Amino acid sequence: MEHELIAAVDLGSNSFRLQVGRCVGDQIYPLDGLKEVVRLAAGLTPEKTLDFAARQRGLAALRRFGERLRGFAPDTVRAVATNTLRVAKNAPEFLVEAEAALGFPIEVIAGREEARLIYVGVAHCLPDPHRQQLVVDIGGGSTEFIIGKSFQPLQLESLYMGCVSYSLRYFPEGQVDKRRFCEAELAARRELQAIGFPYRETGWERAVGSSGSAKALLDVLEQNGWSEGGISLEGLEHFRAALVRAGSVHRLDLPGLKGDRLPVIAGGLAIMTAVFKEFALEHLAFSDGALRLGVLYDLLGRYHHHDHRDATVQAFARRYDTDAAHADQVADTALNLLAQIQPASLDPDHPEHRFLVWAARLHEIGVSVAHSGYHKHSAYILANADMPGFSKMDQSRLARIVLAHRGKLERLAPLDPNSSDWRLIGCLRLAAVLHRARDGRGTPPVELRADGRDLILIADANWLDEHPLTAAALADEERQWGLIGRPLRVLRGARRAVA
Repeated sequence: MEHELIAAVDLGSNSFRLQVGRCVGDQIYPLDGLKEVVRLAAGLTPEKTLDFAARQRGLAALRRFGERLRGFAPDTVRAVATNTLRVAKNAPEFLVEAEAALGFPIEVIAGREEARLIYVGVAHCLPDPHRQQLVVDIGGGSTEFIIGKSFQPLQLESLYMGCVSYSLRYFPEGQVDKRRFCEAELAARRELQAIGFPYRETGWERAVGSSGSAKALLDVLEQNGWSEGGISLEGLEHFRAALVRAGSVHRLDLPGLKGDRLPVIAGGLAIMTAVFKEFALEHLAFSDGALRLGVLYDLLGRYHHHDHRDATVQAFARRYDTDAAHADQVADTALNLLAQIQPASLDPDHPEHRFLVWAARLHEIGVSVAHSGYHKHSAYILANADMPGFSKMDQSRLARIVLAHRGKLERLAPLDPNSSDWRLIGCLRLAAVLHRARDGRGTPPVELRADGRDLILIADANWLDEHPLTAAALADEERQWGLIGRPLRVLRGARRAVA
């Protein structure tokens, strides 16, 4: 990919951001950026639903981003959503409207995946990324902590505390006093205690802050002469004293403090002060790298066939000690079947090709828990584990395909009848049946055809006679598909060469 434009959209809990970059080799040169202060987390009700006003602010911002992204190819834009849309119960309904407004799919990413992408962005902006460093990113609804060296994270964590949520909880209507600030700081320190020891054990040579809260604190501290070349605890204490004296963020009039940060600055300051004290920091540098830049570099890696998801699948297969030879054989046969009904999937970069391979290679990881009902265990692991590179929707899709590779199909009743997942499920189920004997028989002499929603499997008659257990299993498959109104017909045919 030479001199191509790619874009990242970050649906944060405080701000939505768009970053456009130009790719030259393995480097990304930022060209254009847009920021909209949405404060999505402020619209999260006690019942964990997004209120109407927050949804409308978000949709308006995404429509403006969508206008800037007109003409971008679908695979050159990646949009990710963070903490607020991880916890909002009505996030699925909002995402339907949000994707229509933006014009591109939106992925909700897990906290540790957010941390990984933040580190990727920060590491590409550091003058010496080969030093071991602690990265702190205070967002609107969560704060990410990473220890990494070079471009490899060593520790990843996401804690449920952010500048928006803490400002609303501890500093209602912007009111600040010593008691409120102490409560907010202690609450943050309690959260940090869970990760303090392992992080101090791993250690770091330098601490770095990223994103809006760190930048806002840095600007205030430096422009008021309270700190130099970064953030210091002494500078934070000066800022805290000024804030308490004012009694309200709305009465603050300090150089470097922008109006759009006023409603959330107290929460960000309390969290940063707690970080300094819990980690015994003396100084925190600032990096312009952040989540959106990490998303761009991750997208670039996929173009260069360095998709982090492939590495994650390989790691999971090793961790759960899968039968690699059998998994590869199931994958080969499933891909062969898919190519017969969807020739475009022959391309290794085709999304359905990739998901089918991943599902085939991980469909038996649940055996490590128990052989009985192992497909349920496999699906649970895939849906709930931290899987670097995968969005929550990616994981849900992978879990659904793996869950459906055996057993009753009735559990898939809620799945959209027109979903492309049905093709992948059909191919993986048939491949699993055809290789149930685990005898290394190679690609069986079968052909798959599609007639609308119906599937037709033509198997060599002599081969079926030689494998009666497989023939019986295929007959059972016909019954399973018939029960959900998506007929599968298994026909006996003459032997023919199947690629």
